[in-house]
Amino acid sequence: MNKTGVIYGINGPVIYLKGNTGFEMSEMVYVGKERLVGEVIALTQDTTTVQVFEETTGLKPGEIVEASGDAISVLLAPGILNNIFDGIERPLSEIAAKSGKYISRGLSVDSLDTERLWDVHITIKAGDKVSGGTVIAETQETPAILHKSMVPPNLSGTILKAAPDGKYKIFDEIAVLQLSDGKEVPLTLAQKWPIRVPRPSAARYASSEPLVTGQRILDTMFPIAKGGTAAIPGGFGTGKTMTQHQIAKWANADIIIYIGCGERGNEMTQVLEEFSELIDPKSGNPLMDRTTLIANTSNMPVAAREASIYTGVALAEYYRDMGYDVAIMADSTSRWAEALRELSGRLEEMPAEEGFPAYLASRLSAFYERAGYVQTLNGAEGSVSIIGAVSPQGGDFSEPVTQNTKRFVRCFWGLDKSLAYARHFPAIQWLTSYSEYLNDLAPWYQTNVDKRFVDHRNQIMAILNQESSLMEIVKLIGSDVLPDDQKLTLEIARVVRLGFLQQNAFHPDDTCVPMKKQFLMMDVILYLYKKAKALVTMGMPMSILKESNIFDRIVSIKYDVPNDKPEMFDDYYKAIDAFYDEVIAKNA
Repeated sequence: MNKTGVIYGINGPVIYLKGNTGFEMSEMVYVGKERLVGEVIALTQDTTTVQVFEETTGLKPGEIVEASGDAISVLLAPGILNNIFDGIERPLSEIAAKSGKYISRGLSVDSLDTERLWDVHITIKAGDKVSGGTVIAETQETPAILHKSMVPPNLSGTILKAAPDGKYKIFDEIAVLQLSDGKEVPLTLAQKWPIRVPRPSAARYASSEPLVTGQRILDTMFPIAKGGTAAIPGGFGTGKTMTQHQIAKWANADIIIYIGCGERGNEMTQVLEEFSELIDPKSGNPLMDRTTLIANTSNMPVAAREASIYTGVALAEYYRDMGYDVAIMADSTSRWAEALRELSGRLEEMPAEEGFPAYLASRLSAFYERAGYVQTLNGAEGSVSIIGAVSPQGGDFSEPVTQNTKRFVRCFWGLDKSLAYARHFPAIQWLTSYSEYLNDLAPWYQTNVDKRFVDHRNQIMAILNQESSLMEIVKLIGSDVLPDDQKLTLEIARVVRLGFLQQNAFHPDDTCVPMKKQFLMMDVILYLYKKAKALVTMGMPMSILKESNIFDRIVSIKYDVPNDKPEMFDDYYKAIDAFYDEVIAKNA
């Protein structure tokens, strides 16, 4: 007999039940005649509070609420990739087929296709001792990804019987596991996992390898590690979503999970359409072959928006346990925090700063803590990297969501409105951004790129900082009064900004740049700086140095040198030497 309760009061997505219902905390429930999906969020001796993940219009006191006996969970099986879900893992294509353009309430659709037959290779046999995480079957989920079905983390024992290789549906029995107490458990390709509970791992490692994105300002100046966390805060129109698109397309992650959390419907539609057309540059297959999209737009119920973040992380951890590197794009965590604020208000909780609940910081930290580079239960290595966009109102970085996010992420890519309006993209402001991964990743750069990489990066950063302090003087009294060595610093900083930090997403060579080319670009800029500085020290005025077009020629390297022809950089070193000799000869 299922446990039931009766609706006593309704406040938006929050409903109250009178009496001791016997429900459990975080249990999933079905509300009313339409069986709307909800979750128990508070319990006392005589009241039960439920948040409903669907629109509650039309519900009335007296309707029945039925317990499911399970926490709100995601179904994990082949078929997740190349799919688009709502905030509680219901496929939008199935919902659209049943209800048209607008999602109707109480729709009961399977999270994954339960009738599809998969070609399955069984990797265990009768008599095998297995434990949580042991791979029991392999399925080619998409051309890009081999899906490894595992024993659920909380089970271990001996395989009594295993099915032969063949075609199976996700709920077909492929093995029988005997637990230590003699109980027999059937194993299928599918398993469920509660979204708010992190999946266990054997060990966590320190960050040692970068998530290479092909974006110079990220990879070189402010890198993120595999298994790392980053925040992209920025006001409206500064390019948060586009930056995440570029990372999703070019990052060296195996799987991308894009969570559109509370964004505008038309923006989400653009994401869905663009992603389905994109070709994966690594394999030539559609990018969707290794991508899952979770769409929870601003007009969908707020409770589901709050859950969508956890749904995305649970899916990411599942693929991490197979040994894949997964990157999560959460766009945007501000909308998620607003959903928390709205629910908190309806629950009449004591508000903290700007009306956000007092537990905002702990919820944010619990979300970002689920990132990491781990050894999985089956001995493989996998990672979950979380890149969260933050949309502070009016671009004010001092508001609570940005400030609390800053506490928990180790990489901060602050977008700047004035850069965006000046058409400088990515509009990441180098003076306010930072990455704490630089020292952790230094050995990787030295081994895989060049021993001088970190030193070069620090020199470039120093030039940009010098430019910033010099510009304060220039604004007051103009640049003419500066000595020539400081004029040179400003000119080299311009070369760095235009030739290195600015990047064109629509140019075939500039949209994604390999690490080797990024280093060589820095090396050429610093070589020019060294040679020009020597000339200025000899007493050559900057006006003579600027007569040559060498500075503009170095700026255009990003377009003129193809990514696969690093040998062409030799011509630029020679051009700088020729420029040096020519200036000396002219002014001897």
